[in-house]
Amino acid sequence: MAIFRPEDFGAKGDGRTYDTVPIQETIDRAHRQGGGIVVLEGGRTYLCGTIRLRSHVELHIAMGAVLLASPDLDAYLALGAVDDDTNRRTGTPVTRKPAYVFVYAMDCEHVAITGLGRIDGNGGSFVSRVDRYYVTGTFYPRPTLVYFEHCSHITFSQITLCNVSFWSLHTGGCDDVLIDRIRILNPLDVANSDGIDPDHSTNVRILGCHIVCADDCICLKNTMGNHEYPGTRNVLISGCTLVSTSAALKIGTEGVDDFENILVEHCVISGSNRGISIQIRDQGNVRNVSFRDIIIETRRFSDHWWGSGEPIAITSYDRDESVGASGTISGVRFKDISCRGENGILVSCMPGRICDLLFEDVSVELVRTTKWPVGTYDLRPGIGHGGIVSAPNAAVRLDGAAKVELRNVRARIEPEQGFGPPLSVGEGVSVTGCVEDWR
Repeated sequence: MAIFRPEDFGAKGDGRTYDTVPIQETIDRAHRQGGGIVVLEGGRTYLCGTIRLRSHVELHIAMGAVLLASPDLDAYLALGAVDDDTNRRTGTPVTRKPAYVFVYAMDCEHVAITGLGRIDGNGGSFVSRVDRYYVTGTFYPRPTLVYFEHCSHITFSQITLCNVSFWSLHTGGCDDVLIDRIRILNPLDVANSDGIDPDHSTNVRILGCHIVCADDCICLKNTMGNHEYPGTRNVLISGCTLVSTSAALKIGTEGVDDFENILVEHCVISGSNRGISIQIRDQGNVRNVSFRDIIIETRRFSDHWWGSGEPIAITSYDRDESVGASGTISGVRFKDISCRGENGILVSCMPGRICDLLFEDVSVELVRTTKWPVGTYDLRPGIGHGGIVSAPNAAVRLDGAAKVELRNVRARIEPEQGFGPPLSVGEGVSVTGCVEDWR
C-alpha cells in the first residue's frame, strides 16, 4: 500500500507551526490515488485545526508522534450549533450534532486511525476549574476529539486519545465499527470527557481497551442530533479495563431510539462512581442485553457526578414534560458478576417500565472506602423521583420493576457502617429468589 508523508507537503511537526494544510493535502492526495497510509512520524508534534479523513485512507500516528488539537476554537470545523437554555432538556442532553470537531469523517468507507502515538485534545484550553472535584466549560458542547458520521467499515486501533474537553470518540450513524486496543486517558475531574460513544451505530466491536475518564468510559447512545439513523444495535464489548468518575459502562441517557442485541463480557471496572448503568430518560427501549464475567469495584464521588457508588443501576424515568413517557427495559441478563463498593445494585423505574431481569451468580460486598456519606441513591436526571434520595443502601434494591429473578445472588455487608439489608423490595415489584448472606 502507498505511504504518504505530510512532510512532503510542508509539515513541520514542531508543535508550534500549524500543520493543518499539509496534513489535509496529504490525506486528499492519498484518497485521490485510490487509498493509502498517511504516516505521522515518531518524535514529532503536529499542531492542527480540524482534519477531515477520506475513504480508503489510514491515518497512522507512529509511536512518539502527537496530533495536537488547536487551542483556538476558530480552527475547528463547526458542524452544529452550541446548545443553550432554549433547547436543552432536563439532564442537558446533546440535542444537536457536535458543535466543533477535531478529527472528522463523513460519508466514508474503509477508514482507519492506527498507531501507538497520541491524539491530544488540548482540553485545558476550553475548560476551567469550578472546585477541587469539578472542571467544566463555558459552552456546550465543546470540541469533540474524533467524530465519524455515516461511515462504514471503520477501524480505530492501538491509538491513545487524551486530554479532551468533551467526548473522545463519537461514531454517529456508522456501521461496522471496530475499536481495538485503544487507550483513552483523560482527567477524572473534567465534565463530559466521555471515552467511546457509539451513537445510532450498528455492528460495533469494542475490544481490549483501557479507558480512564470523567463521565462515562463507554456509553451507547441514540442522540436527538443523529435521529435520522437506525438505533444502536449489535454491539460487542469485551476485555476492557475501565475507570470512571460516573459510569464505566452505560446505555443512555440520550436514547430517542431503541438499543438492541448488546453483549458485554470479560471486563474489569475499578474506582468508578457507577459500574454498569442502563439509564433511560427518552422514548427509546432497551432489549436483549447480556452482561457476563465482569468485576466491578465502585466508590463514591462528589455530587457533581451522577451516581452513588452503585455497581449496577437500571432506571427508567421521564426526562421532562416535553419528552413524554420514557422507554422500557426488558430482557437484560447479568451472570458471573462480582461487585464490591459503597452501594448495591439498584433497579428503579416508573410503573411498567422495567421487566424480565435476571441476576445469576452475582456477589455484592458493601464496604466503606471513601469519606463520602452512604445512605443515598442517585436517580438524576428526570422527573417523577426525588433526584438524590435518602435510603439505606441495600445489597439489592428493587423499586417498580416486574419479573426480576435472582439466582445465587449473595451479599456481604460491612457491619456498623450505615448500610441497609441484603434485599429491599418496593411496592408492586414481582421478584423470585432471594439474596443470601455471604460469610
